[in-house]
Amino acid sequence: MTIAARNVGWSAGGRMVLDGVTLEAAPGQVLGLIGPNGSGKSSLLRLLAGLRRVASGVVTLDGRNIDRCPRGALARRVAMVEQQAATEAPVTVLDVVRLGRVPHRGLFSSWNAPDAALVDQVLCHVGLHALRHRLWHTLSGGERQRAQIARALAQHPQELLLDEPTNHLDVQHQLEILALIRRLPVTTVVALHDLNLAAMFCDNLVLLQNGRVRTAGAPADVLTRQRLLEVFGVSAHLGISPHHGRLHIQFLPPQPR
Repeated sequence: MTIAARNVGWSAGGRMVLDGVTLEAAPGQVLGLIGPNGSGKSSLLRLLAGLRRVASGVVTLDGRNIDRCPRGALARRVAMVEQQAATEAPVTVLDVVRLGRVPHRGLFSSWNAPDAALVDQVLCHVGLHALRHRLWHTLSGGERQRAQIARALAQHPQELLLDEPTNHLDVQHQLEILALIRRLPVTTVVALHDLNLAAMFCDNLVLLQNGRVRTAGAPADVLTRQRLLEVFGVSAHLGISPHHGRLHIQFLPPQPR
């Protein structure tokens, strides 16, 4: 058992954002959250990470209410990568990635060789080792995103939560980052906008619509022609790719009104 939600509800500004959401991420697998804009994906990730408190229901970590987990232990266990990060401070890529080691070190402990080796390793994983001394404000959007993912990996989590990690990335880095995430020996919950990437890299999907779980299961079971039409308003042909053996969606242009 790992991270799970049971009948979770949450609202903001008098509007119900999530309503009775139940899901469970299988240990070591990649669970994808998909759905139209405004369906509650980002809010659900923040609840799973313990960054917000549920209004109803419960989020659990190994069966334990996440609200009862000490903050330090939770920070060592769960890493979150949100869509955007900004700072005006003159920090480098290396400074940002080193932040991932903070939960594992004492208040007055010095930087050590194992910490440095892990940071170097994750910088290489995301293709930023050559840019480790670059200032944050000089980075492109995609480079900043990769630095945030490296920071999360430096945290050495057991559960990794990512909100649209392929935003701002070119196609090559989208594929590289998701392939890396899939290889990691961690439980991953990732919100994705691109349905083909979700089908290619996720073991299971949860489809959210209007703050509720419409359906969940294997990509081929969740992403049907009828469901794509009803939830996303698009027509498509679906089949198994002869190149990677996963579901592939060919979207059709909209018909003139």
